[in-house]
Amino acid sequence: MTVELDGAGAVVTGGGRGIGAALAARLAAEGARVVVADLDGEAASEVAARIGGTAVPGDAASEDGVRALVAAAREALGEIDLFCANAGIAVPGGPEAPEEDWARVWEVNVMAHVRAARELLPRWLERGRGHFLATVSAAGLLTNLGSAPYSVTKHASLGFAEWLAVTYRHRGIRVQAICPQGVRTDMLAGAGSMGAALLEPGAIEPEQVADAAVAGLRDGRFLILPHPEVAEYYAHRATRTEQWLAGMNKLQRKLEDAS
Repeated sequence: MTVELDGAGAVVTGGGRGIGAALAARLAAEGARVVVADLDGEAASEVAARIGGTAVPGDAASEDGVRALVAAAREALGEIDLFCANAGIAVPGGPEAPEEDWARVWEVNVMAHVRAARELLPRWLERGRGHFLATVSAAGLLTNLGSAPYSVTKHASLGFAEWLAVTYRHRGIRVQAICPQGVRTDMLAGAGSMGAALLEPGAIEPEQVADAAVAGLRDGRFLILPHPEVAEYYAHRATRTEQWLAGMNKLQRKLEDAS
């Protein structure tokens, strides 16, 4: 089952910039009626004005914020056909990262998806259709050197998307995960020297991610990979785990020496 984008009611969180803004514009170009949600209300309004959508400023991660977003989107759209859980944040560090950083990344990268599904599923199950697109990142399939909170939460968001897919597929709910590597966004710009060295050489534009997302929405595959090489890395990680870990550690040491 795929989603018919022309006339569909779509929500894009983190839609004020980067991948979210590109995705909102691409969906609108396909004929979707788009709600642009972002914590930065001004950015959301600018994107919505540009694409003929509706801006809903606010927190797309907290329980109250997600409930308010879904209610506002339903008021604007009538019903939500496609929910793009795109908002995400990253912080550097490992176990030493502050508790509040771990908690904040968990809220945005994981619980925002859980809370959105909680609000969306009853109506979707009642009518027998609904579409959930999670922006996960290749970090959810592999790992992210330099940021344990980002890597761990992206693995969790992929796990939740998989759970939704296997639990509700037969009831008309389609779930997909888009997993890009480096994308030229503010997040990459703020990734530090290690992130830049790792991701910038193969980085793509947000519009390329949006194009891949629409192609994936059309063919219905669960994993949408804007960087096709990620499929090979993912297979290598699964079938040659020790070799893959050794190779990633070698890359870690190389990046440490260069910093």
